Amino acid sequence: MKPGKQSGKSGGGPRGARTSGTGKGRGASAGGAGSRGGSGGARSGSGSRVGGPGGVGGVGGGTGGGFSGGSGGGGPARSPRPSSKTASNRGVTGGRQYASRGAGRTGRVAAPGDDPRTRPVDKPLGGEQVEGRQAVRELLLAGKRRVHEVWVSADPEENEVVGDIVDIAKTMRITVTQVARKRLDDQARSEAPQGVLAFAAGLQETELATLLTRKGTKQPFLVAVDGVTDPGNLGALLRCCDGAGVQGVIVPRHRAVHVTPTVAKAAAGAIEHVPMAVVGGLPAALARIKEAGIWVVGLDDAADRTLFEIGDLAVEGICLVLGAEGSGLSRLVRERCDMIVSIPMLGRLSSLNVSAAAALATFEVARHRAV
Repeated sequence: MKPGKQSGKSGGGPRGARTSGTGKGRGASAGGAGSRGGSGGARSGSGSRVGGPGGVGGVGGGTGGGFSGGSGGGGPARSPRPSSKTASNRGVTGGRQYASRGAGRTGRVAAPGDDPRTRPVDKPLGGEQVEGRQAVRELLLAGKRRVHEVWVSADPEENEVVGDIVDIAKTMRITVTQVARKRLDDQARSEAPQGVLAFAAGLQETELATLLTRKGTKQPFLVAVDGVTDPGNLGALLRCCDGAGVQGVIVPRHRAVHVTPTVAKAAAGAIEHVPMAVVGGLPAALARIKEAGIWVVGLDDAADRTLFEIGDLAVEGICLVLGAEGSGLSRLVRERCDMIVSIPMLGRLSSLNVSAAAALATFEVARHRAV
């Protein structure tokens, strides 16, 4: 069809009725005081409105711009290029104009001077579903993130912790729902949710720079994990770190487990108290840690020196690095360590589970610091 032909009819009623013609034209506009977006309108002209069974009629505008017409005949909608007078890239809030920064009509509207690069970005670690009695109880007691709902089995075993959970949740005005045991078990992602689970806002990552900042007279005490993919191991490791006073745990973003329901349950609430930083690459993160004046000590079975020989390093800023059971520390991570130590094994087995190794190493450092 030629561009000059139009067969849609524009409505002439008050308030700018939509066109509903049956032709295949590109749409006709309804003008005058009855059209939408009259002199006071500031509606975007970048979208398209489809009207009528056969064609598309644009609802025209007055001075302030209006809805644009689209294409007819069932074809793809076309949006005309907005003129300089349209408000397609402007929004008005409280009498102030804000410039759109490429987010489109549904995107965030930024205020002048608001640099998106400096805005804090939510970085959830996981932890939206917490299972197990101690884990849910600590979630409520910590009060660091919003809890949406708590599920309790309709036939729970006699346990005072479950009673505490219900009482605390009701005091905090959190919805407590009794559900059938089967439904709760079907929703659970860990092996034994113990008849309790909670839905909460995700945990937020802590920036590595925050962990490297010295707090008062305390020297930084950190733990980094290299390639730990077993959720039970990470959860138990976090529980040990909380008990030994570790100030932060560093995990790689890739090829490593983060906070799953199994991790949360194994940690028994430690995820609420131990800050965690997720880094793109562990070797680069360890280089930054060394630049901050913190000793990096790796644990490896083949090391000549033992954990019990770290001496004065334990009372200074220190970061213990533990590798996954079996593969141990990767080559690049080993190269970034200031010292490699081992846990002496007196029996027939050559190594310990990573969470057990974390318990020994972190409490050895805590022992030196307590003196």
